[in-house]
Formats: sequence, structure tokens, C-alpha cells
Amino acid sequence: MSGLIGKKVRMSQMFDENGKVIPITVIAAGPCYVTQIKTKEGDGYEAIQLGYMEVSEKHSTKPSVGHCKKVKVKPVRFFREFEKFSDREVKVGDELKVDIFTVGEKITIVGSSKGRGFQGVVKRHHFGGGSITHGQSDRQRAPGSLGQSSWPSRVYKGLRMAGRMGGSRVTVPTTSVLKIDSERNLIFVKGPVPGAPNSLVEIKKI
Repeated sequence: MSGLIGKKVRMSQMFDENGKVIPITVIAAGPCYVTQIKTKEGDGYEAIQLGYMEVSEKHSTKPSVGHCKKVKVKPVRFFREFEKFSDREVKVGDELKVDIFTVGEKITIVGSSKGRGFQGVVKRHHFGGGSITHGQSDRQRAPGSLGQSSWPSRVYKGLRMAGRMGGSRVTVPTTSVLKIDSERNLIFVKGPVPGAPNSLVEIKKI
């Protein structure tokens, strides 16, 4: 498997040859730099570390600046590891762009979902809420009984309750590349992608 790091730009739509509307997500992918190649002999596994989004030295950390200087690339903000590239040979310092993908290719996308903060059970778990009859004016969005009595006198772990929602790692297992703009480093993929605009995503070949 191989891939790139990018950021979500926006959602839009395209039309196919039959005039059918296809929802798409525009991703600014790369350019990424190969900052390290991990081997079984030295690291215990094979992977390629990519760096994304150039930054000035004053806006980066000293370990990151030193790591990039060692491989003679500009300081970058984000680092991610990908399983070793099988379709092409790469070496430390190489620059990778969207041309590693092709139109129609199947890919996997990983991102972080939008953070929703602390939410109740109706929004978080789609509870139906309580009845408003018989004077229950404050039960419409309440969770109701937790199901426990004198035994076991505690709440079981994992019970669906109010709490923090969103902001978690989400994987879109299979989607396809519909269009590639090499000049602007844009890739147009079918369907939605987790996260808000400008959030970081990982695009992986299947």
C-alpha cells in the first residue's frame, strides 16, 4: 500500500456522461517528501515516512527541523507512515505528488471526524426521547432509566449515555478517484470524507 497526506478542501459535485449528479470531495494532496525509510533490519517493520506542509523553522520544533535537515528537505508540519511502496522505488528526499494516483483507482481515506463536544443521548445515539403526555414537560430528550435496580447497584460499562461526540479517527474503506489536477495538486474523490475543511487526511492505495 502507498499513499499521500493531504487536507480536505471542500465538497462539490460532478455530472457523469448520463447527467447523473455525483457528490465529490476535493482534497489538496501533497506534495509530500520522503523523510525516512524504515526497514525490518533497523526498525522491525517496513514503512515509508512522509512529511507534508512546508513551514518555516521558527514555526516548527527543533527535532522536526533536525530530522528534515538530515534528509535535505524543508521543515514540514506533519509526518505519517505508509506501508512500503510496492509499485515504485523511492528514496529519502523524493517529492511525491498526486500523479501517483490514476483516475478510477480505488483508495482508502482516513481522517478525523468533526468534534461535536458534549452531546445528549438524542443527538449522540439517536434515542427517541420520552413522552410529553401526562405532564412530563422535562423528559423529551432525557435518557430515561439506566436499567439497574438493587442488583448490581451500578451502571454497566459501555451503556449509551450523554458524552463527548466526534473528533475520532474515521476510515472510508473504499472510494474511487474521479479526477486529478496535477497542476494544483488536487484530487477529486467520490463521496464524503471525514473532517472539516482544511483538516488532515491520509489517502492510501488499496
